[in-house]
Amino acid sequence: MGEPRNIELAQAWDDFCETLKSAKDVVFHDNAPASAYECAAGLRMLARNIALALDIQYENADPLHPQLTHYFDWRRKQGGDNADALYLGAAIDGTQSYRISGTLGAAAFVAFTVIDDGATPWGGAAAGTVLGKDLKVDAHGRFELVLSPTPQQGNWLQTTAKTIRVTIRQFFGDWDNETPLTAHIEHIGDALPPPQLTPDTLMNGLRRSADWLVAVSRYWHDTLSLWQKRPLEFLSFRQLTNNGIDATPGGEPFLAYWSLQQGEALIIRVRPPQQASFWNFEFGNWWMETMDYRHRLTGTNHHHAVLEDDGELILVVSQDDPLVPNWLDASGYSAGYLVCRWMGADSAPQPTMQCVRRDGLFAQLPPSVRRIDAEGRRQQLAVRSRGIARRFAGF
Repeated sequence: MGEPRNIELAQAWDDFCETLKSAKDVVFHDNAPASAYECAAGLRMLARNIALALDIQYENADPLHPQLTHYFDWRRKQGGDNADALYLGAAIDGTQSYRISGTLGAAAFVAFTVIDDGATPWGGAAAGTVLGKDLKVDAHGRFELVLSPTPQQGNWLQTTAKTIRVTIRQFFGDWDNETPLTAHIEHIGDALPPPQLTPDTLMNGLRRSADWLVAVSRYWHDTLSLWQKRPLEFLSFRQLTNNGIDATPGGEPFLAYWSLQQGEALIIRVRPPQQASFWNFEFGNWWMETMDYRHRLTGTNHHHAVLEDDGELILVVSQDDPLVPNWLDASGYSAGYLVCRWMGADSAPQPTMQCVRRDGLFAQLPPSVRRIDAEGRRQQLAVRSRGIARRFAGF
């Protein structure tokens, strides 16, 4: 193999591949869906996230040379990703100082969060948050935000010695018209150029990346398994787990485990808050990834949802189209997660979920329940496709 270190490099690659092979255990676990279709989706989820693991644990892991990178999109999904969202983040060192600058954009909800090290593969709980609506911006929407352990003039987000990451969340209500922010992060202070590639940095990066992918996959499997024990029930994270988690600030989500057999449908009912800056329902499969939200109806929000005359929201989960406006397309999956979040709201109502026979669906709904025709459905799907192309145009 030439140089002696090449033996170590070859072994590091073999170890990387072996660890990735072990990640398949979550796909074929006893409590996971067993159909070939759903197992194929599970393996696809793992394959898609190899690149994310390498990005977070190797390519973009240097806190002295951070780069904002996007986590999830319509191809790369995990951890209950949100079809209404765009996530950006970078590795940082909480003892150092950073500047994020850019133009705020027009998303319905924006939050900058610094995350401390912790029990989950992503880290622990948030150390601090600044909401986009609270940022001081100029007449053109431009802003600067300093991240540092000591107070600063202007927009400032305090870090701690345990801080390891900054995350920017953007939630979009009107997919056609709300635009993403543009931003750049820089380390404040003298820093040499990034070190060049070495055998050790590559070997360590491969090891961390493979270990991270396995840990993340097992973490979300174990998390959804807690809700699986209480199916069709919306529960907050604090009701079932004590793990500190980097959750969206400003409103605790309710998560539910859903399952659907042949010939069944699910009805979700709730009266949304009278006032809220943002709310949505996020719908996904057992592997904690959204369905194909470019081409299917896999969620709704405060802008797109159609309420009944009395203000009630009624959603239907089924494999075929029931021609109601708020349909969640199960997309061939038999089980998964459903998240409801109310942001900046004056109340936090807990939705209900009921399993009914598909052929008896409308007997369980109000006679006046709203309907939609084929043209209305086509228009809904067209809005989604345009919105996703717009949101991810830069990625």
